[in-house]
Amino acid sequence: MLKIGIDLGGTKIEGIVLDDHNNTVVRKRIPTEQEFGYDHIMKNLVGLYHGLLAENKQQLHRIGIGTPGHTNKEGLLKNSSLLCLNDKPFSNDFERFVGVRPNIENDANCFAIAEAVIGSGKGEKLVFGVIMGTGCGGGLVIDGSVIRGSQYLGGEIGHATLHPNGVDCFCKKKGCTERYISGSGVQERYLDKTGVTKDLRNIIAAYRDGDADAGEIMNDFFENYGIVMANLINIIDPDKIVLGGGLSNIDELYTIGIERVKKHVFKNDPIVNIVENLLGDSAGVFGAALLGENEKV
Repeated sequence: MLKIGIDLGGTKIEGIVLDDHNNTVVRKRIPTEQEFGYDHIMKNLVGLYHGLLAENKQQLHRIGIGTPGHTNKEGLLKNSSLLCLNDKPFSNDFERFVGVRPNIENDANCFAIAEAVIGSGKGEKLVFGVIMGTGCGGGLVIDGSVIRGSQYLGGEIGHATLHPNGVDCFCKKKGCTERYISGSGVQERYLDKTGVTKDLRNIIAAYRDGDADAGEIMNDFFENYGIVMANLINIIDPDKIVLGGGLSNIDELYTIGIERVKKHVFKNDPIVNIVENLLGDSAGVFGAALLGENEKV
């Protein structure tokens, strides 16, 4: 039985077919072309789906689609960075075109389930995945199943309040976690302090070279990271936290960062099991294919 996963991103749509052992049968990638709107994106998705099926004669088991944003209980897509998708009956429209009901999940949850089942969290009961890229998101997986919660807010750490009187967030709140432990947040802090625009790579390089401004920015970043991860451990106590996104490549997260986490955990000499992802950019599409295997809430 085949499993199809599709990862819908801002610039590309990637599709994959997995067999019963989660081996890749075929993989395809096409541009999203979001500038042409919702109907065009749906047309591209449907075309990719049929293209994946055309190369395989085995029976289809299910299809999962990872999206920016989440689908509410009324079936409407919400809080998507692809603005043309918001308030659209995404799942219903896809089913109308192809005759198959997809499992829809946000990209952070797809990352989390992929890393929990076949990535760095494989073999662990309770895994929390954290994406720190342009934004920040998270997902909780227990026994291979994504835990969404009663309002589909499970794992949404990016918009948990870290500093109540902090910087404005696009969600209309202040001080959201995303504004402090994301790439865009670090870059904005550097610009505010220095008046100079630098990308994340150059800020980190300056920090390692001893630049005082970059050092202050990164010190604050590690402290905020430590508080957020410690809160996850204090509340959920996962077996493993898996990091993804561009910031997960910062080596100091696994040394300085872990020491900051330990400082805020409610236990003397706590075990802090925070690791880098195994699947890289492929986690989203693998996670989409794995949706529905062990569904709970």
